[in-house]
Amino acid sequence: MNVNEAIIDCLVANSIDTLFGIPGKQSLPLNEAISERDDIEFVMARHETAVSHQAWGYAETSGEMAATVVIPGPGDMNAMNGLKNALNDCTPLLHIAVETEPEIRGGDGIHETPPDTYDNVVKENITVETPQSTVAELQRGIDAALTAPMGPVRIGIPKNFLKMDTEVAEPGEVERQSFGDVPATKVDRAADLLADASAPVIIAGGGIRASGASEELKTVAERLEAPVVLTYKGKAVFPDDHDLAGGVLCGGTGTAQKELIADSDAALGVGTDFDAVTMQNWSIDVPDNLVHVTLDADDIGTGYDPEVGIVADAADTLEALDGALADREIASEGGPQRARKTRAAIDDRLTELREVTEAPLTSVSALEAIREGTPRDAIVAVDAGGFRLWTLLTFPTYEPHDYVNPGSWATMGSGLPSAIGAKKANPDQDVVALTGDGGLLMCIHELHTLAGENIDVTVIVLNNSDYAIISEEAGRSYRMEPGEYGWDSAPVSYTTVADGLGIDTMRAETTDDVTATVAEAIESDGPTLVEIPTDPYEPQSSVLMNE
Repeated sequence: MNVNEAIIDCLVANSIDTLFGIPGKQSLPLNEAISERDDIEFVMARHETAVSHQAWGYAETSGEMAATVVIPGPGDMNAMNGLKNALNDCTPLLHIAVETEPEIRGGDGIHETPPDTYDNVVKENITVETPQSTVAELQRGIDAALTAPMGPVRIGIPKNFLKMDTEVAEPGEVERQSFGDVPATKVDRAADLLADASAPVIIAGGGIRASGASEELKTVAERLEAPVVLTYKGKAVFPDDHDLAGGVLCGGTGTAQKELIADSDAALGVGTDFDAVTMQNWSIDVPDNLVHVTLDADDIGTGYDPEVGIVADAADTLEALDGALADREIASEGGPQRARKTRAAIDDRLTELREVTEAPLTSVSALEAIREGTPRDAIVAVDAGGFRLWTLLTFPTYEPHDYVNPGSWATMGSGLPSAIGAKKANPDQDVVALTGDGGLLMCIHELHTLAGENIDVTVIVLNNSDYAIISEEAGRSYRMEPGEYGWDSAPVSYTTVADGLGIDTMRAETTDDVTATVAEAIESDGPTLVEIPTDPYEPQSSVLMNE
């Protein structure tokens, strides 16, 4: 059997039906095999950096794995950005990298890079050494990617193997690693600690999404009457309109949320590694009575010393914990009031920004108007940048797979590509790419992917003609002018650019127009870009929320 066909057979057998990539001469055998069947689709990007972010968006919004394929060297290295993003976010994807032929390896063949170049941006890096082993190694990579804690796996396949007709080895069934029963003694200790607390708090992260534990989280939170504070990767795993919603931890987190946590007498951290970004370099005070639930043992004791540490699946642990709490008297009371007080403090801080209704809008007033025009069940893919912090704080979300944003890698230029992946994974849902102009400039080529593939995504760009989060810091902390890194002397009309790339365009300058325009754009057929001018000199969330 031809190796290229066996590879595609293996992908389809593992329910991988979408392959993101850019074709090259080295990868054409795979494209040939895809072109002859209708159970797998190849989505052609315009730059390899976007390829891995598309697969990342696909996985984040569907819970299913996608695959990528790139050419050696430049293609592979361009895709590293998204691979590292997926690694930090524990997002499973299979990255197929066409490799230099073994007999040429080490001789500077075209596009050659040493395979170990990629070791630190993936969960596992596999190089196929013989054509006969290709499918077995591919299956090993898929199993590794889907074994908790999940992550991206790179598999390098020499280009000359793809065209060979050979008997490929068939792997036997592999039982993917799973975590066993949650340790009962640890659950009992955690239940005692949390049940005795008069003011507990829950800090929940992206592991809730990965384990499908949102309902279990809600059940435990309601039993404990504990406010739920989400990490930036946990946003949307707990609905923002719930009485116990306590906001999001991120670079823009203000004093109200910090006080909510610090004033608690016990905390349950679940599905989070308490990384330095979430916890502002661990400067946020967390109660000594801490229960920490995570899948990675190395996370236990990083930043904070837990009273109880549990290395187990979030859903299983929360279910066991709820069962244990059901047999105990719960001391907590007033959780909804504590959460409501925190939300009110945040709202009060935003009043002045919210009142700006004419151009240039603030990020806050624009985002609230966008939310009003966006269906509740739409998927929103958010780029990195200063506006993302405002999005984390002020843009309500409700379902765990309906919101995508990069984690601690925080790479710009991921919003539009991830929206493309999200739409491919969820063709029946509305999908919105929410980006700043700085982030869009880093992936603007993918507007052409939208047009060329006719992918129905609404792109909303907040245009302030500035890397404003950098300019603000430069002017506040260094001897530089306000707007130091802006380009208002060379403004970009994104409606003009998008129109030239084949995208329908709209523009809105007031909050009323934003709401109506966004709703119209989402309702329309085909890809649309909406441009909204915003204020480059608005306060940054990290400053305003902590004054």
